[in-house]
Amino acid sequence: MLKSYFEKAKKLIQAESEAIANLENRIDDKFKRAVDTLYNVKGKVIIIGVGKSGLIGRKIAATLSSTGTPSFFIHAYEAGHGDLGGISKNDALIVVSNSGETDEIIYLIPFIKKIKVPIIGLLGKTNSTLANKCDIVLSTRVEAEPCPLGIVPTASAIVTMAMGDALVVALMDKRQFKKTDFAGLHPAGSLGRRLLTTVSDLMHRGDQIPFAFEENNMHEVLFVMTKKGLGIVGILDKADNLVGVITDGDLRRGLEKKNDFLNHLAKDIMSKNPKCIDVSSLAIDALHLMEEFAITNLFVFDELKSGKPTGIIHIHDILRYGIMS
Repeated sequence: MLKSYFEKAKKLIQAESEAIANLENRIDDKFKRAVDTLYNVKGKVIIIGVGKSGLIGRKIAATLSSTGTPSFFIHAYEAGHGDLGGISKNDALIVVSNSGETDEIIYLIPFIKKIKVPIIGLLGKTNSTLANKCDIVLSTRVEAEPCPLGIVPTASAIVTMAMGDALVVALMDKRQFKKTDFAGLHPAGSLGRRLLTTVSDLMHRGDQIPFAFEENNMHEVLFVMTKKGLGIVGILDKADNLVGVITDGDLRRGLEKKNDFLNHLAKDIMSKNPKCIDVSSLAIDALHLMEEFAITNLFVFDELKSGKPTGIIHIHDILRYGIMS
């Protein structure tokens, strides 16, 4: 019995894969017209459907909106009870129906025609009532539903979803939509945080930055390190240029090798040529730099100019913000 389940599941996946592959031949002039129509819309793209087609329509609308094409879904039944008011003459309409005979949508077409918005159909039957009323029809036809009963929307559902995704990808390319654009529409997500958050947003500034001078003794340096709590002190020369750093590791090594350690000068203990980063760099790039060199802090400069750093960023500042979540 288990083998039978496995075989049926595998055959369904194969059938759906073949159905999607057959869509390649439908990326034609009609598809181009649909993309151009959606690209030139001055308002929004509205998706209408019911049942499973409605669920697919919701997904297409959400993906369009998240990739630079303002869009929303209207349930066909609700459209007939007031939601039709959400459609304006500057919009475009996508109707989703496998049968092409969805009564709730057919009923709306005369009212939509009065608004004079272009209608694009994602339809399983191109000789249907809805097909005859659409300006552009993109066929989502499948030979058969590969479920045991031959009626459950399986291949037809995934083919319609794939055609919607094809429209989305084509529009993204036509709009030259970039990762930063996507991040701007997803500021609450981890991708948005990675692509939008800069070092400047998270770094410590002013009195929070641990500084000491070359001629300070280690007792003074240790006092600064303890007070600031970042496990590091930036060492400045008399002209306020950053010439080195002293870290927890430098302290341990100094205690092992130097007698009368606390009376040594900072310049004798510090590590030279500290790693630093530009204030406008992405926080994720700062994290990668810290991981590459196995360090936990970076001093921050305006355009990496020499002189006194304008900030410092700790690895915990980045991780706490959820950059990697």
